[in-house]
Amino acid sequence: MRFIIRWLVTAIAVGAAVWLVPGIEVIGGSQAWVGIVVFGLFLSLINISIKPIMQLLSLPISVLTLGIFYLVVNTLLLYVAAWLANGIFQVGFIIDSFGSAFVASIVISIVSSIMNAILGTSAEA
Repeated sequence: MRFIIRWLVTAIAVGAAVWLVPGIEVIGGSQAWVGIVVFGLFLSLINISIKPIMQLLSLPISVLTLGIFYLVVNTLLLYVAAWLANGIFQVGFIIDSFGSAFVASIVISIVSSIMNAILGTSAEA
């Protein structure tokens, strides 16, 4: 049940990023929500499996930058999720530039935090 809630929260956050951030698009017309849900699934799976390892490996740099490097880790994981979603399901999730992905990772983090606070859930699995 926790994973489904995490998946829905991530999908809502990705939808907000697609809506707010120029340079982040989902091709699909009226079926774009399917792409957002599939991308949210991949991003949730990556956040559960790969993100803790990446955060541990980048800990020295994150300490030196006072935690700001975690945003770069989130951006790289956003690229990995887009690559997987486009490669496996041909979702059509397009990231134009690193700057767009960086801003989208900030938006996704903020919206996810707000949604988790509203739902009373934590981001921890």
